[in-house]
Amino acid sequence: MRFDVLTLFPAMLEGFLAESMVGKSIQRGIVEANVHNLRSWTTDKHQITDDRPFGGGAGMGMKPGPIFGAIEELKREDSQVIYLAPDGEKLDHSLVLELAKVPHLILLSGHYEGVDERVRESLIDREVSIGDYVLTNGTLPAAVLIDAVARQLPGVLGEAQSLEQDSFSDGLLGLPQYTRPANFRGMTVPDVLLSGDHAKIEAWRQEQRRLRTSERRPDLLPD
Repeated sequence: MRFDVLTLFPAMLEGFLAESMVGKSIQRGIVEANVHNLRSWTTDKHQITDDRPFGGGAGMGMKPGPIFGAIEELKREDSQVIYLAPDGEKLDHSLVLELAKVPHLILLSGHYEGVDERVRESLIDREVSIGDYVLTNGTLPAAVLIDAVARQLPGVLGEAQSLEQDSFSDGLLGLPQYTRPANFRGMTVPDVLLSGDHAKIEAWRQEQRRLRTSERRPDLLPD
C-alpha cells in the first residue's frame, strides 16, 4: 500500500515513519510512504503557498495552485485523495478498515485557515477528522491515519490475532492485560489467567471487554 503525504512540514513525519511498526513495514516493503513538501509545486521564487482570503477575515488560506499541481502529478487510477480537516468525517474503526483496502492514499495536510475551497470541490475524495478539536496543521492527523490503516495490512503486525483483540474490532473495547510477575507490590493477576484453562480464560476476556465497554463507552453497545 502506498501513502503520499502533502504537507508544508515534512520534517514532522521523519521520525514517525522510521520508527515502530510503520517503520518496519516500510523496511519490509509492505508499506510505501512518501512525504512531499507542497512548496515544490510553487512557481514563484519565494515558494509562497498561502494568500489572504477574498472577503477579508483573519488568517491566511492555502493557495490552490501548488495543491492542484501536486495532486495531479501524484494521482493514479487507484488513488483516493484525503484532506485532513477538523470538519471532515470522524476517523473510526470502520473507516480505517475501508481505507485499508485502497491501494494508494494521497493525504493532504491543511494549514493556516485551510485550503482554497476549489481544492475541496475539485480534488478531494474524502475529508477526514481525527477528533473534534483543531491542530496547527494536518500533518499529525495524517500520521495517525497512516498508523491506524497500516496495522490492518497483512504482515504488518507480528500476530494477526492482535487485531481481533483491538478496541472497536467487534464493537467492544479492548481487554485488560497482565504481564509477569504474577504478584507486583501486592497486586495480583486474576486467578483465571493462571489456571491454564483456555476456555475459561477466553470467557473471562470477553466478559471483561463487555464490562469495560459498558462502563466507559455504553454508546457502543446495541440498544
